[in-house]
Amino acid sequence: MNTEKILITGGAGFIGSNLALHLLEQGKEVVVLDNLSSQIHGNPDESPLYQSIKSKVTFIKGDVRNSDDWKQALKGVHKVVHLAAETGTGQSMYDIQKYIDVNCSGTGILLNYLANEEHEIDRVIVASSRAIYGEGKYHCTEHGIVYPESRKESDMAKGEFEPKCPVCNSELKLLPTTEDSKIHPSSVYGITKQFQEQTVLNVCGSLGIDAVGLRYQNVYGPGQSLKNPYTGILSIFSTQILNGNNINIFEDGNESRDFVFIDDIVKVTAMALDNENASGKSYNVGTGKQTTVLQVAENLRKIYGSEVEINISGNFRIGDIRHNIADLTQLQNDFQFTPEVMFEEGIAKFGNWVKTQKVEEDRYAKSIQEMKEKGLYK
Repeated sequence: MNTEKILITGGAGFIGSNLALHLLEQGKEVVVLDNLSSQIHGNPDESPLYQSIKSKVTFIKGDVRNSDDWKQALKGVHKVVHLAAETGTGQSMYDIQKYIDVNCSGTGILLNYLANEEHEIDRVIVASSRAIYGEGKYHCTEHGIVYPESRKESDMAKGEFEPKCPVCNSELKLLPTTEDSKIHPSSVYGITKQFQEQTVLNVCGSLGIDAVGLRYQNVYGPGQSLKNPYTGILSIFSTQILNGNNINIFEDGNESRDFVFIDDIVKVTAMALDNENASGKSYNVGTGKQTTVLQVAENLRKIYGSEVEINISGNFRIGDIRHNIADLTQLQNDFQFTPEVMFEEGIAKFGNWVKTQKVEEDRYAKSIQEMKEKGLYK
């Protein structure tokens, strides 16, 4: 039997490169399709992510918006892990056409190929996101389970950042978000991830191809791009701290996320390639634990021995959610998998890795200025 051949789109990125190395260790043959975006890699010759896989995989520099690149990449491939995407929530609210072109049209070209050309693909894994939920799942003492809509700018301007019951406007209790929760993304990025997931599962299902959606929470760890000022809060804060710049925290600092370590993401994604229980389903992939943005900043400042100021500004971005924590019951039942790296251990590993890297230019202020000019940063 021939070695199983797996295509990873976006395979030179943070998740993709780590997954590629993991699959190579398992004896798989790996093909990578990636455009080596300067926003992530800078100069590819100096990109640790790209250099880590360059000589070990069949590498195709190409674009998911180009059908010829897909045709070349899919030749002889048995399974696809579709990671390639634009990923900045804030940036998606003004660079709209690019996000739709890359995330939606790029996925459409893949599915059009699977529907109309001869191929050997038997499974597609699509990287979805916690962003598809918008605000997550909450409980109202009066109305039970509710799913708040996007927060009102008028409330946030007054410092009222917590979501309110969409029926009675009362305070809510945060609950872990289950996979059957309401899908109502609050950003263009979230909308495009919803499109990717639903379209892949729908079309592949109709073609008799196994498909699995993985709703990644906030992924972090060694190797994460320290150049990208649009996404990856640990990287953004690290670059600010190591440049001696103060940290500006949005809202009141109590907004929270479910941070999941790269090794756990890689393990689940690799397992999804062969898990028969997973076909046709989507899964939350996180830790099920809540960590505030203020906790992230304080941990990193301690790790780097820095005395930069943490400024809780009350500023906010249109399209941001307040909280999201993953319910992992379905993942644990079907994969028999429980995350192994909790945040305290993971952030220490991340910080120790950052200390070994070149300090990158802090371009975060530029990204914020772009949002201000579009009226998306208040």
